[in-house]
Amino acid sequence: MVEIGQYNTLEVVKKVGFGVYLDGDDLGEILLPKKWVPEGTEVGAKVEVFLYLDSEDQFIATTMKPKAQVGQFASLKCSATTDFGAFLDWGLDKDLLVPFNQQKKPFEEGRFYVVYLYVDQHTDRIAASAKIDRFLDKTPANYSNGEKVSLLIAGKSDIGYKAIINNEHWGVIYFDSVFKDLKPGMRMPGFIKKVRDGGGIDVSINPPVHKQADQVSDHIISYLQNQPNGFAPIYDKTDPETIKRTFGVSKAVFKRAIGGLYKSGQITILKDGIELK
Repeated sequence: MVEIGQYNTLEVVKKVGFGVYLDGDDLGEILLPKKWVPEGTEVGAKVEVFLYLDSEDQFIATTMKPKAQVGQFASLKCSATTDFGAFLDWGLDKDLLVPFNQQKKPFEEGRFYVVYLYVDQHTDRIAASAKIDRFLDKTPANYSNGEKVSLLIAGKSDIGYKAIINNEHWGVIYFDSVFKDLKPGMRMPGFIKKVRDGGGIDVSINPPVHKQADQVSDHIISYLQNQPNGFAPIYDKTDPETIKRTFGVSKAVFKRAIGGLYKSGQITILKDGIELK
């Protein structure tokens, strides 16, 4: 089935001077303009293309790669505003429309916005919406604690950063669990901390504590090796900010790491610090 706003692999059925025509199934023959035709393409060849409507509302194919497909969320730059909506740069010759009724507040040229791409059922045009709530949480959350997921930062709330999980659900990253500023549009791996009874999902950009402890253990050993006599005045009573500044992890992670290093016989925990054995 040929899908608008998606990548499709279509067969070349005709060559003309200005490009090739592809078999678009129910959509008929679709033009792939000459400037996008891969060199050496002949009738019968199959080409992966992205389908959308051109400025004359005709179906057209391109081998250019847009920054997002229909059904995805993305952070895109506003390239222009008009009387009937705003336009976003999504990597194709024709910019992407965000109608006025799909903007939470009027867009400003030059700013980036997190939007959802959809196909208007009446016109077959690809458009975008900043009202992303309506496109999320349609499926039950079935995550396990510690599960690795993909995150798209979409904004802030009073308690933390709002993140889109796996293109499906809202999640929150609490401010006190983040050691750097996160900006809308940033993509990164994350980890499920907890799925709440009411449906809310807590996520983290840091691995579970035990995995972080394993990762920071080598850092602690290396740090001690570079200290006089292999000693550092940092231990389980040290304030969290000093630990975070030195090792980039929370106090809980640090305590677990030095506990593991102590049990394995690699360090000694003293009254005023830790020391290599």
